[in-house]
Amino acid sequence: MMHKYKNSEAKSCLREKHIAFIGDYRIRQLFYSFVKLINPQVKEEGNKDFLWYPEVNGSMKQRIKSWTEGSSPKPHVIIAGAATWSIKIHNGSNEALTQYKINITLIAPLLEKLAKSSDVYWVLQDPVYEDMLSESRKMITNEKIDAYNEAAISILNSSSRNSKAKVRVFSVSNLIAQETITKSLDGLHLPESSREINAMILMNVYCNKFMKPIDGSCCQPQPPFTLIQKLAFCFLAVSITGYLILILIRRNNHRKNKPCTDMESGEEKKPATNTPAVSSLEMLLQSFSKLGLIMAYFYLCDRANLFMKENKFYTHSSFFIPIIYILVLGVFYTENTKEVKINVFVFLFNS
Repeated sequence: MMHKYKNSEAKSCLREKHIAFIGDYRIRQLFYSFVKLINPQVKEEGNKDFLWYPEVNGSMKQRIKSWTEGSSPKPHVIIAGAATWSIKIHNGSNEALTQYKINITLIAPLLEKLAKSSDVYWVLQDPVYEDMLSESRKMITNEKIDAYNEAAISILNSSSRNSKAKVRVFSVSNLIAQETITKSLDGLHLPESSREINAMILMNVYCNKFMKPIDGSCCQPQPPFTLIQKLAFCFLAVSITGYLILILIRRNNHRKNKPCTDMESGEEKKPATNTPAVSSLEMLLQSFSKLGLIMAYFYLCDRANLFMKENKFYTHSSFFIPIIYILVLGVFYTENTKEVKINVFVFLFNS
């Protein structure tokens, strides 16, 4: 689930944080959408606080190198990406794609070095709506964009295959654009609503691990196992294993003690010993086994990184009205019974 950050929350998370956006006009638009989450009054004018490097070339390399080897302070977060400008000025030539691969190969080690101390994201290029592109942009096709994206993914993933730090490929923008690019005004730039979603996702990716919002489980790292969890798991695992072993032993003894038929007289001969009753140890291990299965079930239900969850919205009326309704029914429809009904508690838990 994605948390919708308010201005105050965004300011609290990004206080004293240096975030750098470096790339072409698509990254610039993402930059302005990100800034508007902090200050909605910001207007998209000029390139202040945005690093304009529309091509992956030597200039971009030198800028990134200044963060790794120079005296410039390293940003806490780096969002980079570029490709469509190269496609445009080189008229979609294959030579430009080859040079792009060479340049991003040279930049990849620098990004990996930055990723050891900063969060580095490479934004994939969004698709275009070719029917709405102007004549000066007709060479920017989805086929070319896919080729550039594949080159970036393969090079960045291969450079980080044997490295602990990793440049994260931001591909969600590409998926969103596939559904919304038809609403673009010029066929190239995403509509504002899509850019706002991308900026909010970036905010969740970085801030959720610090702010830890209740409804922001999409991007939080999986918490490590605590000592109590490890001890409980070992104890319950031993209990389940011991219970299964006792069941096998009891069944094996039961088979040995089955009555057999005398071949000469045709009468059944009962064994000398009766089937042993269930021991108290087996009953205890059975109880612990049930407890272990229940705890494992609830643990899996709480893993948002394993199972998708839907956003839940709480209101006082939707919670208390059904409770009052159930209580009123309970007052008028009562009966004497020894059974314990827990339907109300199940409802409260699911709510």
